[in-house]
Amino acid sequence: MATFLYRLGRFSFRRRRLVALLWVVILAACGFAAAKAPAAAEDGFSMPGTESQKAFDLLDQRFPGSNSKGADARIVFVAPEGQKVTASANKAAVEKIVADVAGGDQVKGALDPFKMAGAVSKDGTTAYSTVSYDVQSIDLTDATTEALQDAAKAGRDAGLTVELGGSALVPEGEGGGSTELIGVAAAAVVLLITFGSLAAAGLPLLTAIIGVGVGVASIVAIGMSTTTTTLALMLGLAVGIDYALFIVSRYRTERTEGHDAEEAVARAVGTAGSAVVFAGLTVVIALAGLSVVGIPVLTKMGLAAASTVVIAVLVAMTLLPALLGFFRKAVLPRAQRKGHGGQRAKGARPNLGTRWASFVIRRPLAVLVFSVLGLGLISVPALDLQLGMPGDEAKSTSTTQRRAYDALADGFGPGFNGPLTVVVDAKGSDDPKAAAARAAEQLTATKGIVATTPPAFNAAGDTAVLTAVPSTGPSSEDTTDLVHTIRDEAHGLKSDTGATMLVTGTTAVNIDVSQKVNDALLPYLALVVGLAFLLLMVVFRSLLVPLKAALGFLLSVAAAFGTIVAVFQWGWLADALGVEQTGPVMSMMPIFLIGVVFGLAMDYEVFLVTRMREAYVHGERPGEAIVTGFRHSARVVGAAAVIMIAVFAGFIGMNESMIKMMGVGLASAVFFDAFVVRMTVVPAVLALLGHRAWWLPEWLARIVPQVDVEGEKLNHGGPAELRPETEPEPEPGRA
Repeated sequence: MATFLYRLGRFSFRRRRLVALLWVVILAACGFAAAKAPAAAEDGFSMPGTESQKAFDLLDQRFPGSNSKGADARIVFVAPEGQKVTASANKAAVEKIVADVAGGDQVKGALDPFKMAGAVSKDGTTAYSTVSYDVQSIDLTDATTEALQDAAKAGRDAGLTVELGGSALVPEGEGGGSTELIGVAAAAVVLLITFGSLAAAGLPLLTAIIGVGVGVASIVAIGMSTTTTTLALMLGLAVGIDYALFIVSRYRTERTEGHDAEEAVARAVGTAGSAVVFAGLTVVIALAGLSVVGIPVLTKMGLAAASTVVIAVLVAMTLLPALLGFFRKAVLPRAQRKGHGGQRAKGARPNLGTRWASFVIRRPLAVLVFSVLGLGLISVPALDLQLGMPGDEAKSTSTTQRRAYDALADGFGPGFNGPLTVVVDAKGSDDPKAAAARAAEQLTATKGIVATTPPAFNAAGDTAVLTAVPSTGPSSEDTTDLVHTIRDEAHGLKSDTGATMLVTGTTAVNIDVSQKVNDALLPYLALVVGLAFLLLMVVFRSLLVPLKAALGFLLSVAAAFGTIVAVFQWGWLADALGVEQTGPVMSMMPIFLIGVVFGLAMDYEVFLVTRMREAYVHGERPGEAIVTGFRHSARVVGAAAVIMIAVFAGFIGMNESMIKMMGVGLASAVFFDAFVVRMTVVPAVLALLGHRAWWLPEWLARIVPQVDVEGEKLNHGGPAELRPETEPEPEPGRA
């Protein structure tokens, strides 16, 4: 591995103009293809194998033309205090607004609340109109969405309180552009402080942006939606900076050791590049493993992000060495640029990483116990983790969606925002109408249902749809229990009438998502941890180091879950972080957090421990190897972690509660893993294990391939044999 990458790095350095031009051509080609690609269809949130998805599929089949995937909007009207919405002036204003909206080009229908049963609250203060569209929300024109906003304004001008909800609305305050800019700016500052050189700080940013540009453009070109590219953009930028940061740092070290630019680049790619390759593989495993959950959208996001990580590795292995050929002295520290790059000064003052590692190996047991107990304490709230799929109730009160939700809950009850759609498949029944009537009676008699609509049959008369309104909100555990109760009662209907009753709707879909994610969590953990264990065993040729890495990851993830529960369920620091509504944690957050953080955690593990392994293989004692690893890598790993934290923390300031949750979870997980687990627990455990940390049974050592991540061959005559007889022409002012 090291020898191959050594040759690749040297080739990229010597043919730097060709390599740089090739990447520019690739970027331009991908950008052109993305620009010419048709607009991607919106990802449908399908859940194969769940009852709610079966019901949706049945509706599409039995009610052709209904376009259940089309966008919808809900216009909520609230009369002024002391008045009723049914008053003549208010009623006339509502009817005019609904008629105006119904005349839109993409509107399939807008229901008049005064002609629809149950659309006016019992106290007469609140009414709503449901607007359905022929197309999905992504295909709505600006004129259509502006008409909706104009309708709300007209109602307010008439003295009514008008709020909007539904999928037709463009989410407020969720643009990601400023977040990426904040992350890039923070990364630039950290890199500049770390390297003290504009060129050294700029190269990781430049290569990361090029890698992300190629990756995201490729994803768009093949027809994936913008939703799918979100994770690819975020992770591609983060790991692209990290990988380049590690190689540039190793290049500077090799120059300090007295190697010329070409040799330093080749050695940096051969050693640090090997760590980058295996770190990238762990991230790819974690992201591609998301496919085991069985949610197509999550699978697409994982595969798209994994492909972007692969591109980031390729850029770091080829484009970065080429660019170092153009900036061979500019990336060095100022003092070294003024000199000739000789050997490191003897007796130089130990850096912070060296001092910290020395402290830990003097008191490994105390440090280990204190760190584990601290993470354990922070993890305690995770025992109360409650999963769900919060909707508009979790949005900020500054959004019209949240105000519409609250108005409907006040006027019609909390369950009105989460109605259940019940589909009765009576094709196998002798009397479909009697079976549907029996289903309606059964629903009405079910405890927790406050209202049920009459069955509505399709043209063939073999399938009916009913709407059941729960007494509790869509995120309530009581509603989850109610859905399970209705599904259990459906077995009796099947045996008595031959009809099948299925429960669907947004609330039921969210419940099914939560259940499916819960069921997939352990298999997913087993898959990614197991594969990464095997990969790290090859990298470190050890059993205990991969085991320690996996256990440390579980500690950091548990602490991150504890932080999320404390903030978003218990309300700790909620005001400071702008969390206006506590509630269950998003169902996909645990598996998403595990996938992303596992990949990043293994990055830090590989970056830090490979330098320790390298020093150990080259003859240093275990304690000395730990200090050497920290001397060379602690600053780089710390800088990489700070960059990650800054990028993820940028999401905390956004209005959307789910985005805030991602920001808090990812930022806290990176902090715990990088600074507590990798920087504290890892050296403490390795110090306690001593030589045993690098133990591998002889029979297993014969099986495990020798990949030479440490570059041992590069220090035993390999480089001299590999180097060409002729050097490239020297460039003025460069060494």
